Amino acid sequence: MPSPRRPHPARFQAFDLLATLLAVVDERGVVLFANAGLEDAVGLSWRSIEGTSLLQWFDDSRTLRQALVRARENEFAALRFDTLLKRQSGELLPMHVIVAQTERDGELIVELLPLELQARQEREERLANQTKANKELFHNLAHEIKNPLGGIRGAAQLLEMEIDSRELREYTQVIIHESDRLQALVDRLLAPHRHAPVVSDVNIHQVCERVRALILAEFPRGLVVERDYDTSIPEFRGDQEQLIQAVLNIAHNAAHALAARRERGDAKIILRTRVNRQMTFGKQRYRLALELHVIDNGPGVPDSIKDRVFNPLVSGRDGGTGLGLTLAQTFVQQHHGLIELDSRPGHTDFRILIPLP
Repeated sequence: MPSPRRPHPARFQAFDLLATLLAVVDERGVVLFANAGLEDAVGLSWRSIEGTSLLQWFDDSRTLRQALVRARENEFAALRFDTLLKRQSGELLPMHVIVAQTERDGELIVELLPLELQARQEREERLANQTKANKELFHNLAHEIKNPLGGIRGAAQLLEMEIDSRELREYTQVIIHESDRLQALVDRLLAPHRHAPVVSDVNIHQVCERVRALILAEFPRGLVVERDYDTSIPEFRGDQEQLIQAVLNIAHNAAHALAARRERGDAKIILRTRVNRQMTFGKQRYRLALELHVIDNGPGVPDSIKDRVFNPLVSGRDGGTGLGLTLAQTFVQQHHGLIELDSRPGHTDFRILIPLP
């Protein structure tokens, strides 16, 4: 934990709330202020950082020194480069660095964004844009499909009333059945956007136990669903039914992917909960975050769809609708989180991340 903050001007105090690492330096690189994020990354308190040269914490200090010189000579408004930040432990952290001038002469802001964090933020932005596009697509599909679909079903019902042949009625039943199936598909597409979340206190392990019971009831043979819980995880505000559906969709896909291993009797799904610290979601930094892993020992997600697995109507199995993971991602995003995927043959890990209070 960062040490208690020394009083600073109000313009500096807000920097402690930023997810990125930040230092305010003079023209020589001497640290005038270091925010809590930078303290955590370097592994030292502000007492040990402020008043020292920021250059000493860079593996290649020459680029930063040149940036400070060019800033002093007013050659640019902001300069970006990638480098390695040295921790007190000796570990090197890949960083994207932004050096910018402030309104005060002789003062510069050095912002450091971990490259892993930058990649996550880019993924979050893509997912948010994708969800917005999906919502518009689903509403357009609903309008274009539901109206003629209702007419087709109604016409088939009227036709069925006019014919006496049992064989011909089988055809009208096919039309009615397929119309109902398409109607249900459209309803599933619209489900996450149709109703407001029902917010209550959520115990994530009750969610996991519900999912575990449902999966074992549907796949009673050849499959083990292991628990690996961190029982210290606190309750949080959310929609429990949405989260049950999100985890169930992932676990259900995993169980289907394990068909061959279920036949051999060695299929396994692990439900694992952990707490992650100092996580960033949507450029906002959270002290704690929930990590819920759904891990299986199946063949893995095919490379051909790995980058599109959360897109609607993308499925890795015959008969799949391609909606399960799309809905899961949408439900988790409504809790300000996201789902990440790590998959290789023999190990597929869907990681649900949700900020905690």
